[in-house]
Amino acid sequence: MNILAARQLTHIFPNGTEALKDINLAIRDGEFVIIAGSNGSGKTVLVRHFNGLFLPTSGEVLLEGVPISKNLTHARKNVGLIFQNSDSQIVGQTVAEDVAFGPENLNLPRQEVDDRVREALEAVGLSALADRQPHTLSGGQKRKLAAAGVLAMKPKVIIFDEPFTGLDYPGVLQILKQIVGLHKNGHTIILVTHELEKALAHADRLVILQKGRLVRDGDPNRLIDEVESYGIRRPYGRNGGIETMTWLS
Repeated sequence: MNILAARQLTHIFPNGTEALKDINLAIRDGEFVIIAGSNGSGKTVLVRHFNGLFLPTSGEVLLEGVPISKNLTHARKNVGLIFQNSDSQIVGQTVAEDVAFGPENLNLPRQEVDDRVREALEAVGLSALADRQPHTLSGGQKRKLAAAGVLAMKPKVIIFDEPFTGLDYPGVLQILKQIVGLHKNGHTIILVTHELEKALAHADRLVILQKGRLVRDGDPNRLIDEVESYGIRRPYGRNGGIETMTWLS
């Protein structure tokens, strides 16, 4: 079953820049999809349409077969987007307050909010830091906090936009383990990245954008030899294939 779909999706900014052109893409429930492309290819613009942060100039996005434009609140509850700059998502005075922000805005009972906060912090390994001020966290911890805030909304789809940027090796491992764990627990994962070597071995599918168009879509093993032609660094496994190239081995 398709959980998300874009149909003839086109986005033109007010200055006339055509960021996306006729994107047709269907994502199945439970998939782990990587969206890649060089700078300016339209990756971030595309995923911001998936929960209604951006609205298309033409075309539409469907969530479980229903246009998200009919209920943006429902879309933003069920499609969680974790930005590259996690600081932009932090609003609480403490870690726990930050995670509670989304559920509180759903007008849930206090006990359910507290339960969701506890579960989300446990899921990302931040329970011990519940009373910390977010600005004191490391870069990796801030991204885990942003993920907890999304998890507390209990979304069906989780989108990570360039989650590895600026992280050291331990930080990358923390975030990658979290992403892979969420996928194993049944979440549909969409990962926007140009660093294929970090995550491609775990993905079911690779989608490549170029200049606002979807140019390739398929099995990562079949597409790995083509990525450099689209301005993306090719990852090399020990035996030349992505199946041997995992940071979690």
